[in-house]
Order: sequence, then structure tokens, then C-alpha cells
Amino acid sequence: MSVPRWLNAITTALSVPENKGKVAYQVATIDSQNIPHVRTQIHRGFVTPRDAAHVPLLITSTDVRSPKAEQMLFNTAVEIAWWMEGSMDQFRISGRAFIIPGPDHPQYSTAFSHIEKSAILSTLTSSGETNSDSTSGSNEFDFEQKRREIFDAMRPAMKATWYRPVAPGSVIASYDVPKGWSREVPTLEEAKTEEDKKKWHDALANFAMLLIEPTKIDWVQLGEKPNRRTLFTRTDSGDGWKEEILAP
Repeated sequence: MSVPRWLNAITTALSVPENKGKVAYQVATIDSQNIPHVRTQIHRGFVTPRDAAHVPLLITSTDVRSPKAEQMLFNTAVEIAWWMEGSMDQFRISGRAFIIPGPDHPQYSTAFSHIEKSAILSTLTSSGETNSDSTSGSNEFDFEQKRREIFDAMRPAMKATWYRPVAPGSVIASYDVPKGWSREVPTLEEAKTEEDKKKWHDALANFAMLLIEPTKIDWVQLGEKPNRRTLFTRTDSGDGWKEEILAP
């Protein structure tokens, strides 16, 4: 299966020099009281199932203690708004979010029950990703290995955000409280003390990988005159995308 045109559009937009660093997008969720919530996430790449190359999954991350993790476990439906000012492209991506916590986390089984209900995620699990160079003889996708890979690729200061002693959004006594928190967490290979190793393990325990399976993409090209708008919708058969031209 060929790469979907909407993915080529995102890749092309990201390659525009004026869009350098435009890897932040807004992700909306709904909580158990049907109240919407939105926040900014950092895009950390794509993972594409070997046997379903037409459905690349977006990768981002979160603190498993955060409210949005609970919201996504309750209701997997999400929508992304991604604005790239340099090329004036807007992508609204509707889909389902899958939280991947560590294997020891209490919500691990719940998280994987959602994965097992997704045909695309199940395909990823069994056949692996397109760019895998595994030499083990098995093509199965290792979620835990990918989670650690994403975590270790982060700067020490970013890793430290998962080592904070309280959950994001918790009430604290003053703005000065965070001054006493660790500013950096090294990789396990770079850890020189037992304390550094503990920091790494504790931060990783709070780190959750987040995969978003797209089902609909609304692409608006405001840099074109007249403006263009295209809607990509996964077909009922699940093996392709229907394209429709919309009024901008």
C-alpha cells in the first residue's frame, strides 16, 4: 500500500524551512463527565505498521499521572489541531488515542485492552513497523522498547519533567516549590550514581508513550490562493482513504 497523500502533505509542510520546529499540536479529549479538554503536545514522529502502511500512527507522550491519561483511557476519541504558520497549513486529525504505560503500571492491562480492539494496532503488534531492522526473527512490535527509545531520546531536562514528585496539575504551596525539584535526569548509561539510576527508573515509570490512530484528516491550505481544503476519511473497508474537496 502506498503512503497516504495526507502524510506526504504533513511531511512536505514540516520540510519547509519556515516551519522548522513546528512540532507542537493541540490535542482535545473528553472526560467522563463529557467535558472537553485541550492541551499542547509535542509530535515525536510516526510509527507505521508493516502490513497497514496506509495508516501511520502519530507518536507523542504524556505523564501517566496526568488527567489526560485518565481521559484517554475512558474515551479514546481525540482530535488534533496542527497549525504550521510557515506554509500556512492546518491539519485537523481525528482518531483514537492509545496510552502505553510501563508494564508495571496498574493501568497497563486496561491500556492494552484498547490496543487489542484496534485492527491497526493489532496489526502493528503482530507484524511490526515498516522500518524495523529486527534480526531476532520476529517482526512483532515491542511497545516497551519503543517507549524507552522515545524516553531516552529526550534531553536530560525534559526527562526531569517526569521525575517531578507530584502529578501535573497538582496544587502546590507556591511558585517557588519547583525550584527544589531535580532539573536533569541522565540516561541510564550516563548515570554515575545510584541516585541518578533511581531518577531514571522513577521518571520512566511516569512516562507514557501515546499513539494516535488517525481516522479522518481535514487539511486546509491557506497559503494557496484561492484557499484549498481536502478531507481524507478512512474507508469502511479500512484499506484506504476517501478524498473529498471541501469549501475552505
